Amino acid sequence: MLATEWGVGQVLWSMVWFFMFFLWIWLLIAIFGDVFRSQDLSGWGKALWTIFVIVTPFLGVLVYLIARGHKMNEHAVQAAKAQDEAARAYIRDTMTTASPTDELARLADLKAQGVITDAEFQQMKSKVVAA
Repeated sequence: MLATEWGVGQVLWSMVWFFMFFLWIWLLIAIFGDVFRSQDLSGWGKALWTIFVIVTPFLGVLVYLIARGHKMNEHAVQAAKAQDEAARAYIRDTMTTASPTDELARLADLKAQGVITDAEFQQMKSKVVAA
């Protein structure tokens, strides 16, 4: 019943419109994300761009892409660099650079100070030697 009403061209045309709608939503999200991520816009500028895009969606998006399209790329590069630097800092902070001999010396110092018992020292020493 439904197959008789919908032809191949109509299904293809519906898929094109769905794709265009999905592209439109993605573009709006990207623009709003760039507007609110932008450090060089004041609060009033962000509010005006938001209102302009909401009130006149097609014109607002096109004007934003023409006026600030180059800034969108710069903001994306800055965000990627900041994320990369944060990941590198996290990896540097969590990575252990101590060798097994340094670790054994540290354990021996803890044992000599009385912080750990002999049994704890032997247990931790076996873990260090096994690794």
